Amino acid sequence: MTAIPASHGAAANTAEGARLAEAGSRPWRDWGPYVSERAWGTVREDYSADGDAWDFFPHDHARSRVYRWNEDGMAGFSDESQTWCLSLALWNGVDPILKERMFGLTGPQGNHGEDVKEYWWYLDGTPTHSWNTWRYHYPQREFPYADLVAENARRGKLDPEYELVDTGVFADDRFWSVTVDYAKEGPHDLLMNITVDNAGPDEATIHVLPTLWFRNIWSWGYPENEKPLLRAEGGRVVGEHSRSGPLVLVGDGSPEILVCDNETNTERLFGVPGSRYPKDGINDHVVRGAATVNPEQRGTKASLHYVLTVPAGETARVRVRLVGAASLAVDAPAGALANTPVDVETDFDAILERRRAEADAFYDATIPAARDSEEYRVARQAFAGLLWGKQFYHYDVSRWLSGDPGNPAPPPGRGDIRNGRWLNLNSHDVILMPDPWEYPWFAAWDLAFHCVTLAHIDPEFAKDQLILLLREWYMHPGGQLPAYEWDFSDVNPPVHAWAAIRVFELDGRTDFTFLARVFHKLLLNFTWWVDNKDRERDNLFEGGFMGLDNISPLDRSSLSPDVGYLEQADSTGWMAMYAIDLLDIALRLALHDPAYEDIATKFLEHFLAIATAANAGVMWDDEDAFYYDVFHSADGRDIPVKVKSLVGLVPLRATLAYDVDLVGDALPNFRERGLWWLENHPTDARLFHTRDIDGERHRLLALIPPDRLVRLLENLFDEDGLLGPYGIRSVSAWHRDHPFSLEVGGQTATVDYEPAESTTNLFGGNSNWRGPVWMPLNVMLVEALRDYDKLSPDEFAVEFPAGSGAVQPLRDSADDIARRLISMFLPGESGRRPVHGWYDLLATDPRWKDNLPFHEYFHGDTGMGLGAEHQTGWTALVAHLVMTTPPAATPDPSRKDATK
Repeated sequence: MTAIPASHGAAANTAEGARLAEAGSRPWRDWGPYVSERAWGTVREDYSADGDAWDFFPHDHARSRVYRWNEDGMAGFSDESQTWCLSLALWNGVDPILKERMFGLTGPQGNHGEDVKEYWWYLDGTPTHSWNTWRYHYPQREFPYADLVAENARRGKLDPEYELVDTGVFADDRFWSVTVDYAKEGPHDLLMNITVDNAGPDEATIHVLPTLWFRNIWSWGYPENEKPLLRAEGGRVVGEHSRSGPLVLVGDGSPEILVCDNETNTERLFGVPGSRYPKDGINDHVVRGAATVNPEQRGTKASLHYVLTVPAGETARVRVRLVGAASLAVDAPAGALANTPVDVETDFDAILERRRAEADAFYDATIPAARDSEEYRVARQAFAGLLWGKQFYHYDVSRWLSGDPGNPAPPPGRGDIRNGRWLNLNSHDVILMPDPWEYPWFAAWDLAFHCVTLAHIDPEFAKDQLILLLREWYMHPGGQLPAYEWDFSDVNPPVHAWAAIRVFELDGRTDFTFLARVFHKLLLNFTWWVDNKDRERDNLFEGGFMGLDNISPLDRSSLSPDVGYLEQADSTGWMAMYAIDLLDIALRLALHDPAYEDIATKFLEHFLAIATAANAGVMWDDEDAFYYDVFHSADGRDIPVKVKSLVGLVPLRATLAYDVDLVGDALPNFRERGLWWLENHPTDARLFHTRDIDGERHRLLALIPPDRLVRLLENLFDEDGLLGPYGIRSVSAWHRDHPFSLEVGGQTATVDYEPAESTTNLFGGNSNWRGPVWMPLNVMLVEALRDYDKLSPDEFAVEFPAGSGAVQPLRDSADDIARRLISMFLPGESGRRPVHGWYDLLATDPRWKDNLPFHEYFHGDTGMGLGAEHQTGWTALVAHLVMTTPPAATPDPSRKDATK
């Protein structure tokens, strides 16, 4: 029950804070950046017989084929039900297609799995989306689609990925820096400011096409889904939709208005005649001059076509405004909309600057003043990426399996391949996604981490997200939480309760209704874990890969019972943490409602049972001072899987500190039951640690006894092992020269230290937990060390780093690790940010170096970003660290340049 401080109080007095306060009564969140960067190649769009989602709907189809479940685009905005979408299309005059969406490799095409091959950044954003900034670097040379595919196919697992910058397409700075700023004048009045900066040495021409379209729901075959209409009238685009009401889109000057239908080009893809003006009609018209746009300027997809010729080193801009029904206040027939006063002249720039200044004020009041300009930049861009990662996610599993009446029936048996037991799942929500391109679908444990960071700036939305995944249309009737769309039945670590406590604290520790709502549903989920992942009923848990993909020499999700089974140190640690977090919530609720006292006692005893089991058997190796998975072979052997990794560090997180006298006086039955337990289980006393602080008795419950803790920390703080220059490595660097091997079923499985990309295909090969630094578990370990220190300041002082001779309290060690993590994004002595790695263009060029990527994971030795590049899902936790970690030096008082 230790607390972290609420951090959004001062921001409540800003204009953005006021909008947040009224968001429940005024629909400021109705419109937002809810359009995915990729909808092709997703499970939802896969209606194949074999479950090959990448092949069924490839990038080549995306410009021509209608999506069933949600849309994609660049710098896209939509309403929260994605009735309509507004995004940006570009053409450099030489590409074979318009740039309407980001290009990347599929899982099978990439030498390390799926990988986007573009450069764009989310530079700013506010919680109500009153202000948002997006930037993209678009080559002026022809985009090397074929080269990227061919060269990455040639490379193997041991080779680095072939990136867009490697192709030479940006040589001589021949690219466009395209920035889109969105500002809202009202909830349904959206300004879009598009700036194109010619970075090259010569005059160049670019086509800019802000595009509005309706998501196609009318072709599904349901009579209630009427076909809407977009039409050109009076130099603007007017929209009519039975669900969204009227829309008006206007732009600078007199652009050419191009209109087609958001309908599949069946002739191109399948050789079957279809719409004369299909989804790719605007593309074919601009690129090839084809007669594929409706001369009557009526349809369901419309672009304002601008052709801009810009001298070298100069900029041009396009102003666009979209106004919806509430702002139009039009009750007249749709024809009257053409005369409704909507323009881009009146107050456009004043509104833009006002919203920009309000965003500055909001973040100035939110991010602690003690943080310097670079830390401020890191936090603000991390928050921005998190907010741009809010996406409309639609997936009705039952309807997906059965098909729609307006489309061919899907092949039978698809539910046996994927998600067939999740017929209750019916999502039609805006959700925080892990990555808008590489992972454009929710993931259960990712979402929990997202909410912790988001709670610093928008605790209400964070609470809603945590509750959402527990609702009946997500949680399985049996209590399991859905993992992610590739297999909802996979198992993610149970971190929901931990996140709920953190969000509760960041929100001011007063919303007990939220805590209770989460708690009641998590009781079902905890029971599911106990019933399904404790094979021997001995409080030692399995769980499979547990989100850590290839961290083990074995595929922990698919071990055959014929060879044996694993009891996992991380699963057991997670469950001990889960029990202690539910105890924490129960105690907080019981202090307000004694009905929760009994359930608090239940989780106290359940935690003690798990902690006792974890410490009693072979899971703890006393010689190595580490927790290991244990492989129980079919021939009766118990074999510790001796890999020093994050698996053995998860037990550190199972801690809880509380005020003994406060809880004991208010909850006498809980106190008496705890005393009874200790009298009858005296060896469990080592799991309790009591100390007087300022005249109050505090108690620490922890899975790891104090004597073992100190020895485990010696492992953790070893710079030749787990402690890297940029955080805690996922596998100890000691294994670089000491690989661990295990023979199972006649085959030898090995783990060594691999600090960069994965060299195996385990779990698709698109991530690597065998050495790199991963932000979420690092943050949990930092907070665990801080929890130990809060109860026992200076008592658990250990050498940091190990062997240095410098002994310091755990709080200082925790802060040091946090600063190492933050430093990946900060300029070093050379001016380079480690996250940019060896790429000089990204690291040193003024147009590039301050645009921060937030990668999925990071090189264990160099801090270079790896994996997904827009993982301002959980990697946005770096903002949480900036908010909660005191600076090591005196900050730079000026932070304004960090927003540019």
